Amino acid sequence: MSSLPRYVPEVQAEADFWQSVGIPPRGQKLYAALAEGLPAGVYGRLAASIGLGRQALAVSLGIAPATLQRRLKSGRFNRDESDRLYRLSQIFGRTLELFEGDAPAARRWLCGAVRGLGGARPVDMVSTSAQTNAVLDLIGRLEHGVFA
Repeated sequence: MSSLPRYVPEVQAEADFWQSVGIPPRGQKLYAALAEGLPAGVYGRLAASIGLGRQALAVSLGIAPATLQRRLKSGRFNRDESDRLYRLSQIFGRTLELFEGDAPAARRWLCGAVRGLGGARPVDMVSTSAQTNAVLDLIGRLEHGVFA
């Protein structure tokens, strides 16, 4: 018998990130939350997670300042805005995984120009599903060492 402790790989629980921003990660709860509109609290938690100010996050999400104020006052985002919040959360969650939980490194990559995206910043690529998919595809290729 060996006295060495059993190796258990440290796995960052995906649910932890989603719980921290207040968005269900998948399934019927996610679909219902997006259809109803995400609560305004998600916005502040996501901004804090990413390390962006509220106004900078609004620019990345394509939400006008007056609209942002109305949504924060009403307590809920509309369906399209909620979808963009989800897309950005999805990108940041995957970026955290790519950088193995190193939040500062993930934030730098997310907010910096990325060569594999033609110099675009991933944080700005949430207005369409095609842009979001391009970022997620690049993250997948980086995780697997495929650069072409």
